[in-house]
Formats: sequence, structure tokens, C-alpha cells
Amino acid sequence: VQKQVQVPMITKQQKMVDVPQVEMVDEIVDVPVQKQVQVPMVTKVQKMVDVPQVEIIEKVVEVPVQRQVQVPMITKVQKTVEVPQVEVVDRDVHIPVQKHRHVPMVTVAQKMVDVPQVEYVDKIVEVPVQKQVQVPMITKQQKMVDVPQVEMVDEIVDVP
Repeated sequence: VQKQVQVPMITKQQKMVDVPQVEMVDEIVDVPVQKQVQVPMVTKVQKMVDVPQVEIIEKVVEVPVQRQVQVPMITKVQKTVEVPQVEVVDRDVHIPVQKHRHVPMVTVAQKMVDVPQVEYVDKIVEVPVQKQVQVPMITKQQKMVDVPQVEMVDEIVDVP
């Protein structure tokens, strides 16, 4: 008895297939360079500081006051004064005996006389007066003050 069996047979057939290809393309990429930067760090240190304080102390100071006082002053003024003088008039009288006599004669003469006059002249005389003036006085007082200081910290960063 013969038996027929179908045996598969390989046949080659051409077929178009898309095969992916790897293509190398160089692209320039900027890689950032890491740089070390020193960053200042603020630390607080306490420090004693003298802070001046103003204290007001009153002090009595004498201040002169000017006062006007009238001081009399004598000035001499020349004045013309008429001084009456006795005038004697001669009369001729017939007397049997002739005598010569000196008879005073009155004449008017001008004479310069100093007459004192009082003149008031104001003179400024200083009279001391006490005045109070405030004089500031400085006192020192200690105060705590924070003084910031910069601390440099180095940090090393590895760049791949």
C-alpha cells in the first residue's frame, strides 16, 4: 500500500523588506564645565563696643548785663559877660587952689569868664548776671553688638 505524505518544501522567494540601518551622526554638544566658586558665609561673633551716652548737666554761668547809667560830665563853655563898671565924669569947678587929682573913670570892658556847665553823658556799665546753661556730658555705656564676619568655605566638586 502506498501512502502519499505531503512533505513541505522550502522555496525561496524574493521579498522587499525594510531593514533599519544604524547611522552614526556626530553632534557637538556643549558640556557645562563646573567651576569652583568660594561662597562667603556669614557668621555672627559677639563683640563688646563702647557706646557713648549723652548726659546733660546744668551749670550756672555768669553772663554780664549791660545797664545804662547817666554819668555827669563837665564841659567848659566860654561866654561873653558884660560887667558894668563905674564911670566917673570930671567936672571943672573953679576953686581958688588948683589941685591935681586922679579920678577913676568907669569904662565898659568885655571879660572872658569860664562858666562850668553840667552835661550828662550816658556810659554803658556791665553788670554781671547769672544765667543757667545746659552743658552736655558724655558717659560711656557698654552694649552688645553683633558684628557679621565672612567665613570662606572651600568646596571641591569633581567634574566628570
